[in-house]
Parts: sequence; structure tokens; C-alpha cells
Amino acid sequence: MREVGVVGVGHTKFGRFNGTFLDMAGAAAIEALHDAGIDLAAGKHGIDQVFLASMGVGQVNKLSGAASALVDTLNLRPAMAETIENGPASGASAVKIAYMAIASGLVDTVLVVGAEQMRVLSGWESTDFVATMLHPEAEYPYGLTLPAFAGMFTRLHMEKYGSTEKDLAIVAVKNHENAMLNPVAHIHLVPDLHAITEDEDAGVINPYVADPLRVYATCPMSDGAAALVLTAMDTDRKFSHEPVRIAGVGQATDTHVVAERPDPLDLFAVRESARIAYEMAGMGPQDIDVAELHDAFQILEIVESEEVGFFPRGEGHLAAREGKTRIGGEMPLNTSGGLKAKGHPVGATGVSQVVEIVRQLRGEADGRQVEGAKTGLTTNFGGFGNNVVSIILTTEKER
Repeated sequence: MREVGVVGVGHTKFGRFNGTFLDMAGAAAIEALHDAGIDLAAGKHGIDQVFLASMGVGQVNKLSGAASALVDTLNLRPAMAETIENGPASGASAVKIAYMAIASGLVDTVLVVGAEQMRVLSGWESTDFVATMLHPEAEYPYGLTLPAFAGMFTRLHMEKYGSTEKDLAIVAVKNHENAMLNPVAHIHLVPDLHAITEDEDAGVINPYVADPLRVYATCPMSDGAAALVLTAMDTDRKFSHEPVRIAGVGQATDTHVVAERPDPLDLFAVRESARIAYEMAGMGPQDIDVAELHDAFQILEIVESEEVGFFPRGEGHLAAREGKTRIGGEMPLNTSGGLKAKGHPVGATGVSQVVEIVRQLRGEADGRQVEGAKTGLTTNFGGFGNNVVSIILTTEKER
């Protein structure tokens, strides 16, 4: 297979986007193309394929054939175009499929865009939209939601491993601090740890969403788009940046019905997707310098950090207490602010995670740079852990 690298990145500000879905997706795409040194005005863009990742562009934004519309909007014809949907893991799935297309020799250069415009919905409508990924007979009809699953998961973790609400708040505050250093983050606010955990007014400013999860243990509903230009590393074509190599890609699934898992706390698909990516890259957890983990709920950063091998099972919350996951710590996690504070436009998230790692490995993460970072990991979590994609990127040569 051919080696594949990222040569361009683009990202809108997450939050509320005042424009159309195509305006938003196009803005990220144009930034990525410009970052790669591709001049659209010159008329020879060299983009062979466009993949657009979105969970709900048809359902929410009433736009079918969105990838074709994006190609036409950007004047990238006659590039091939497909829309990729895999729930909140749509973004990383699109990156994986782009990797496959290039590595196989079918194409040379691909534009990947992840985008979601969710704030046209109310909070309740958004919760229901995301819940449609649950099992259509065993879960969704009974009113189950992703926050409900996360609340039950968190309670089990607290009972088995001794994690606390304060541990969730420690992770949240860390990610909000990181987001303050990220100009494209949705939330630029750092909550006071004592105020949201121990003050008598904590229940007012940090109410329960799904006991024991409170507001500051969950991610916001965001609009946003992120984009990448991927290319074959054996091409003679020149770009503005040296490629950041995709060293490993792993994907795994688990039971759709969470109640059918032998141990509900066992995120098998996270662990397996990471194992496959490590094996493909010829690396292990010890080789990772920085990681973006899917923290739609703060308990997920804690448990995913264990499942991908950074910390022993049951000790992820202890690592967070000790500051090991902070910038400058032993294993910096979610330097972008994570889904918690950077935001979570579901179809864009997996692409956004890769954008952050590329910026870290290029040394471009001003204010939040992990010094000496050469290799990074992303984990994009679909459903409630029933479809997970992990990606390893590096500036090092193939091992």
C-alpha cells in the first residue's frame, strides 16, 4: 500500500454558524485547500475525490447529495464525491475511507470535510436526533438517550472504581482551560472547580443532566466544520507543508444493544480499534505524545484513556487527579479543549480531532503546544461505543 499523509487542514469556529450548511463546510474546505497550497483560482485543483462526513445533513438540514453540492459549490468538478455517515464517528470514518482510496492507488489526492449544523434544532430535538443511533427496537422506543446511557455508565464506574463527580469536574476544567488557548473552540470559559463541585450553589450553576452527570460533565451542541487534504506520499506534487503521515487506522464494532454486553463498563470497540491502529503503525501506547479522545461526556475521556492503553483500567480518574493528562503532563489529552469545550458538531468531530493532532505535530498549536510531539492518536466514538475509529499520525518515518 502507498503511504498517505495530511498536507492541509482547515477549521471553522465551533459554536453557532450564521449561514448555510454548504457555506460552513465550504469555509473549512477552502482553508484546508489554501493551507495545502492549492490555488482554486488557478483552475487546476488536482482533487480526485471529496468525502463529506455528516450524521444528519439530510435529516436536519434537508440536503441530500450534500457531497455533490459541495463539489459544485467549490468548483472542484469533476472530482468524485460521497457523503459518509457513521453517527458521531462519521468524521474519522471519512478519513479512514480517504486513506483506503489513496493507499489502494485509486486516487492521489482527497479532500475530507466533516460538518454538522445542529443549532437549528432545540435542545430536545438535538437530543432526539442523536438518540436515533440507538437500537430501533430495544432502546430508542423506550426514551433512552445518550446522556441517559452516559449517566448509568458513570454510576457504574463510580461504584466499581471509586471515581467521583469531582473527578469529572477536574477533567472538564482541564479541557476548558485548553479551549481558552484554541481560537476555534465553542466555549471560552473556565469554571471554578470549587464552585461547580463544593459550593452550596453548585446545583444551581451545575445542575444534573443525567444523574450523576452534571452540565459541566457534558459537551455542548455545536455547529462547525473541519477539513483535511490527504495525498499519496509518493507523488511528485508539491504542497505547502510536509505530509503528516497516517501511520495506523483501526476500527471496531460492539453490540448495538448496550445491555447485551457482558460488562457495560468494557468499551471493547475502543480497545480493539486502538489495538488495530497500533499494530498497523508498529507502535504502542508508549509511543504516543498527544491524543484527542472522544469526551462527549467526561467519563469517556477517563475510560478511553485506559482502553487505548495510557493508564491501567480503573486508574484514568487518578491520572487526571494527578495532572498527568494536562499539557506538560505525562500524557496530554484533548489539548484542543475536546468535545467538552471545543464543541461537538457530531459529523465534524473526527476530522477536527485529526486537525488538532496535525497542528500539534507541525508545532502550530500556539499556546497549547505539546513540546516535541511527533506522534498523536485520535479516537472517535460512535453510538455508545458500538462503532469506534482510531487513527495514529506521525512525523516520523515508517518503522
